[in-house]
Amino acid sequence: MHKFLFVDLDDTLFHSLAKCDPRDALQPIAFLKDGSANSYTNGRQRAFLDMVGQGMTLIPTTARDRDGLARVDYPFTHCRIIDFGGIILAPDGTPDPVWLARMGDDMATALPGLREVLAAIDHYARQAGMPARVRLVEDLGLPFYVNVKDAEKNLDRLDAIEREVVVPWLAAQGREFCLHRNGNNLAVLPKRLNKARAVEYLQARLRDEHGEIMTFGMGDSSTDARFMAACDYAIIPRGTQLSALTLGVL
Repeated sequence: MHKFLFVDLDDTLFHSLAKCDPRDALQPIAFLKDGSANSYTNGRQRAFLDMVGQGMTLIPTTARDRDGLARVDYPFTHCRIIDFGGIILAPDGTPDPVWLARMGDDMATALPGLREVLAAIDHYARQAGMPARVRLVEDLGLPFYVNVKDAEKNLDRLDAIEREVVVPWLAAQGREFCLHRNGNNLAVLPKRLNKARAVEYLQARLRDEHGEIMTFGMGDSSTDARFMAACDYAIIPRGTQLSALTLGVL
């Protein structure tokens, strides 16, 4: 039976240097556009990759876009789910045309709302003198979600944007959207953009190709929970947001 691991990347298989234990034997695995390392694996993470690589097919299921995934130094050989599930890449790197057309329709519907909340966040940040980076994340010509970061990683300022702008906007006119917050990353996503939809679509294709399959889902954040629930088994790394929300309450 073929076994597939749908796996998030950042904070699941590797971490930024600030989140690493300096006592670990770290090795770089992901890089910035200038070639400098910005994410690392420890020995346990490398051992895990070696273990699952021997008996499973790894399918990255990530918020990264095509460029960001290309800067991860790992030989993914099968399909890849990127952009929070917005795009599915075939093993040769070409986008799945059926899924691309489906998401194109969904994102065209979502675009006015994305522009509206982006403008509201940008206006609030400028009025408050906040060094916020607000952008509409696009890939392959499709708009996907609004991302906000504080340039100085001041989480109190990002808290204010969430509390004063995003939450009221979602309550008033953003019912087709949702909020994702993890540290210095705040994202407003259309509800039709989620990893679970892409995982379920790809699982159906894999069953058509291989018959019965076994699937595993692995992730660190609340946005990963739904795609993990679509798999036969779930793997949650220790010390993550999702671990605190599940195992941490026991």
